Amino acid sequence: MGQWAQEIPEYAITLARDFWPGPMTLVLKRSALAKDFITGGQDTIGLRVPAHPIALALIKEFNDLAGHGIAAPSANRFGAVSPTTAQAVEEELSQYLSPYDLILDGGPCLVGVESTIIDCTGPAPMILRLGAITPLIIEESTGLIALESNPTAIRVSGSLASHYSPKAKVILDVVAVAGDGLIAPDQIPTPNGVIRLAAPSSIEQYARVLYQALRSADQKGLGVVVVLQPGGDGLAAAIRDRLQRSASV
Repeated sequence: MGQWAQEIPEYAITLARDFWPGPMTLVLKRSALAKDFITGGQDTIGLRVPAHPIALALIKEFNDLAGHGIAAPSANRFGAVSPTTAQAVEEELSQYLSPYDLILDGGPCLVGVESTIIDCTGPAPMILRLGAITPLIIEESTGLIALESNPTAIRVSGSLASHYSPKAKVILDVVAVAGDGLIAPDQIPTPNGVIRLAAPSSIEQYARVLYQALRSADQKGLGVVVVLQPGGDGLAAAIRDRLQRSASV
């Protein structure tokens, strides 16, 4: 972290030790190495260490060539549903790639929803985007209460009111009718004429299959997707955050 950031608080170091590699992005005050073209002109930088062995191997190879990490966006168009498989990346971006571009296929994402983004520029951690590293987990790690905030001064991915949206209209917590797509926990039956897109049996599975289910609605040419949101805190709250943004169009 010391190469890319400065004024790093102790709690950020604790979080990094506890949850990296893993689905957690730390926002810190940038160092001189982090130029505007990397930070988008902001005076902060988001850092993450992915857990996937292919991603780690790619970073290691670059570091062996005297690199210091990889700066890259997510593999989806702005505002669109995030891809969770290599096939989804190809469907999303293939028309924009050159013959020299490569897609590294490491299998489907293990978590599904994006990383937790934590602002570490203040005296206590502040969550800018919910994810698998929950407020309770952060508090247990650092001994500090993790505040939740809509980002204002710091621009972060997935913070717009409308985001993660398929072409189909997403409607939350209503009864699906014939012709609609349906994403709901497996104990919820499928009404007659409704196209079942996903029936997750746990919160973890819900997070893993959510984006692929939304994508499949567009592949099937559906006009409406009804989603029954999971209740509870932690990862369930992150799922609801994504769904509410996908429905805000």
